[in-house]
Amino acid sequence: MSSPQGSPDPAGAEEGASNETIGNEEEAGAQSEQGGSSWPQPQDTDMKRAAAQLIEKYYFQLTVGCGNAHCDNPNCASSGKVGTLTSNEAAGKALQLCAARARLCEVVGAKVRRASQSLTLEAGVASSVSGKGHSSASGNTATCSLVQDVNMASVSTPSSALPPLSPMVDGLNTATGLTEETLVHTIAECRSSNNYAKLRRLLWAVFSNEIALRHSFIQRSEPVEKKSELLVRNKSKDNEGAQSKEEIRAQEEDLDKDLDSAEDTACEGEAAACAEATPEGDTKDPCKDFATTPNSTALDISEVRRAYAALFECPEAEFSSTLTNAVVQLLSDSLGIQLRVYKDAFSAIPNNINIFIILLESPALNTTDFIEGVMPSLCRTIGQLPERDQAHLTRHLASWEAPRLHRLLESLHQLITIRLLTTEFIQDFTINDEEAITSATQVMKLLFYASILGGKLDTPLLRDLPAEDPSLEPSTHEDPFSSVGKDWAARPPPKDSLGSLLGIHVLDARTPLVPLSEFYDDFLSDQLEMDRDFALYKAGSSDKFSFLYYPFILTPATKALGLYYDNRIRMYSERRMSIYQQLIEGMAANPYLKLRVRRDHIIDDALVELEMVALDNPGDLKKQMVVEFEGEQGIDEGGLSKEFFQLIVEQIFNPDYAMFCFNNESRTFWFNPNCFENDAQFTLVGIVLGLAIYNNVILDVHFPPVMYKKLCSKPGSFHDLRDWNTTLYRSLVELLEYEGDDLEEVFMQTFRVGYQDVFGTSLTHDLKTDGDNILVSQASKHV
Repeated sequence: MSSPQGSPDPAGAEEGASNETIGNEEEAGAQSEQGGSSWPQPQDTDMKRAAAQLIEKYYFQLTVGCGNAHCDNPNCASSGKVGTLTSNEAAGKALQLCAARARLCEVVGAKVRRASQSLTLEAGVASSVSGKGHSSASGNTATCSLVQDVNMASVSTPSSALPPLSPMVDGLNTATGLTEETLVHTIAECRSSNNYAKLRRLLWAVFSNEIALRHSFIQRSEPVEKKSELLVRNKSKDNEGAQSKEEIRAQEEDLDKDLDSAEDTACEGEAAACAEATPEGDTKDPCKDFATTPNSTALDISEVRRAYAALFECPEAEFSSTLTNAVVQLLSDSLGIQLRVYKDAFSAIPNNINIFIILLESPALNTTDFIEGVMPSLCRTIGQLPERDQAHLTRHLASWEAPRLHRLLESLHQLITIRLLTTEFIQDFTINDEEAITSATQVMKLLFYASILGGKLDTPLLRDLPAEDPSLEPSTHEDPFSSVGKDWAARPPPKDSLGSLLGIHVLDARTPLVPLSEFYDDFLSDQLEMDRDFALYKAGSSDKFSFLYYPFILTPATKALGLYYDNRIRMYSERRMSIYQQLIEGMAANPYLKLRVRRDHIIDDALVELEMVALDNPGDLKKQMVVEFEGEQGIDEGGLSKEFFQLIVEQIFNPDYAMFCFNNESRTFWFNPNCFENDAQFTLVGIVLGLAIYNNVILDVHFPPVMYKKLCSKPGSFHDLRDWNTTLYRSLVELLEYEGDDLEEVFMQTFRVGYQDVFGTSLTHDLKTDGDNILVSQASKHV
């Protein structure tokens, strides 16, 4: 792994002789720039570094503890069960606990390790892990420390419990991070001196350091500020003896209670907001396990945006390259290592998602330099996040305005296009192996769910609704395919783990923030080898990427090609089984589904034969269909099957057949409510349409979208009426939105509706008893 092109910190050359330093990262950046070399990061060094950090975590748990007075962990000093250990004994015990993957406590107090402990531990751990007597070059670097952040930052009071960074100090405390005040003051100083080196050093120190960035722009509640003021005041009065230690401790405990109360109020507020966002009828709480997580409430988004606005008022040439290189350094060398080695440990750190929220809030998101330089590393790191963190990030993206979400989507499309044009693909290295493309697709999945979550949601899936009322009368017609239909209907739509965490399903989308068609990538769909991608999809290996797991990015034609491959494989499988049965069991070979029909009675013959096949051997419907017209010569190579489907569809949807009615306004078909056919006939029609899709035959049949929702076990809603009868939908919406007291006189609408059947006869239906004499009022219009 190497650093990005260009100098990591241009400010290091300008003020290399200055005594002011920002931290180990800044010194490393300046040294790299002066030497003109990159930072080699071999894989074994990364593993050793991460292992050393985990051992360090166990060491401080044994020597310092977690800060919880009620801790019951026998391997934690706070429980009182550890006993007195020397430094060497604690280091050896830490190695044993790490090897056994023992329990790690969650730190509940702000703790900073002592210098003596730090030096002893770093030397001891580095010696144990690498076999040397000293730590590696980057072993004491703050950018890759999981443990240092946990020890310094409290889960309940992350960075805001510590005194804020003074704007006058040209240095950065990684435990407090960056604030708007610090950034604005630094910019003002740079403008007055016409020298932006100090700003570049500040940006490098923050955006290349995960600890500093995670603790930047944290919300500061009033109790926290009071506690900070109390700590500073008590420190100044300590020498004067103004208060006893007991009095100071009592005041701190009171403020801690106020802080806990403020945090509980914030969690309750978020839980209430999530409850309001839950679709009506949904019995599952989409915000479960989210309301009490500090990741979702700690960051001050408005402060982040104000800080970015102030920063980008400066000349971009003065800070753009430094900011870009710092972010790439952070994503590649720090977060990337942690997510690859200890993914679960990274998820346990408080406010870890703040890093990605801050980066995605950047106004430079759509610039070419950001797309080509930062976006690949950012997408790769986000794709490696645990799904819980991805869900938090998705909820934040759902709060964006639609144009902003669309611009981020365009940046991802642009990144994919650039990589498709500039990468040379060979047989052993295909589009599925290009990490920048696959990671951009994974991030696009977050945008896809954010667009649904932030838009208008429909009613939940049918499986989440109450069971059907058993008191309702069953159908009077016996369905010979009832067993087949019930088995199919009981099959729930496929779930996605991220959607389950968010409490939504793709089918719940009514009006997303970004139209779903905007997620299609035409160029990617044209360049993708669908046969290879389909093979990876069917293999189900986690080592290989398949775009069929992310169907929102593929055009309908490309997805239809994948469906074609799936159907063909099933046909060939049925053909082989038929041959095996002939050779082994002596049965007559029947590798095809043969239909012999008469042109003059095509519907009767086809439905009768299909009914017999469905009742006797439904498995034959998976075979390739071959059609033979009686009295005609010809071999079906696909043309006769297409002609058969076209002829039968023309007759089935003919108004004279009266099974379906046609709406001239929407140019779509729907079921005729006054049809004389039984349910079995409609089941046979469904089998015919299913066979057409299975045999890759395109039919000129148009149904409203609610038809396909019902095929996915999704109930229809009032808003689906817009796609079937726009005029009726608008009239009802106008009635619902009218708030005047004279609704009865204005609309003169009763509870009797009128409609026409397929033969043009006018019919009426009372929605209530004696509905023609009851006017719709404000009180009854929603009933």
